[in-house]
Amino acid sequence: MSERVHQAVILAAGLGSRLRKDDGDYLKPLYPLAGKPLVTYVMNALARAGVRHFFVVVGFEKNELVPGLEKALPENTSLEFIDNPDYRLSNGISLLKAAGAVKGRFVLSMSDHLYRHTMVSRLMDGAKDDDSLYLAVDRKLSSIFDMDDATKVKTMDDRIIDINKELDEFDAVDTGLFICPETIFGHLQKASEIQGGDCSLSDGVRTMAKTGKSRVVDIGDAFWQDVDTPEMFEHAERWLASQSAEDKKTDFGMSPAYSTSKNQGDLP
Repeated sequence: MSERVHQAVILAAGLGSRLRKDDGDYLKPLYPLAGKPLVTYVMNALARAGVRHFFVVVGFEKNELVPGLEKALPENTSLEFIDNPDYRLSNGISLLKAAGAVKGRFVLSMSDHLYRHTMVSRLMDGAKDDDSLYLAVDRKLSSIFDMDDATKVKTMDDRIIDINKELDEFDAVDTGLFICPETIFGHLQKASEIQGGDCSLSDGVRTMAKTGKSRVVDIGDAFWQDVDTPEMFEHAERWLASQSAEDKKTDFGMSPAYSTSKNQGDLP
């Protein structure tokens, strides 16, 4: 059995322009869902699954973002920031900035996804091989809120054959939650060199798949939602409203009152 993974990288460097109404709106990781910043749901779910140290990649408006991220940190965990001045490039470059800082296996998450800690635990339990990348995938294709926007995955057993938003043949969808070995950085670097200095996470996963080391873990009946557009935000808000108060407290550490102040540093 592999040891439990206790560190996570969260990507929070991008502009978030598809969700934000204008330049004066909340920064995307701090966008209040039910009065609580999006990134707090991510951090709480990861912490409840055993993560104790967070690396957060920042870039766009980082001076405004960092105070809100510090306030979102769960108890008994620590936080380290990684700067990405190339935040206008693809998300693979954001992760590549963590090379050298992160040692050993780590959980990788986006800062704008909603999921329960049980989904993280399921991924950890399924990540048996220390030198393979594992992607949590959703095979409930009929339940995907916006399939056009989803990153599609073609698999053979537990191996990734291809991954791309434009795939015509696929049997799963990328949830944006990974467990990565340190070797992912070499594959991202290789993909970046091939593509003239830019690469997405999917490019890195495809490069690693050629070695047979990109695998999947099925999330089963678990719920998750990427919060990338106003429509996705509303869908996530409806789902969260449908959950019991006890589930909200257990899964996300929610208490009855959360500030929605525009002062982003004051968000909990």
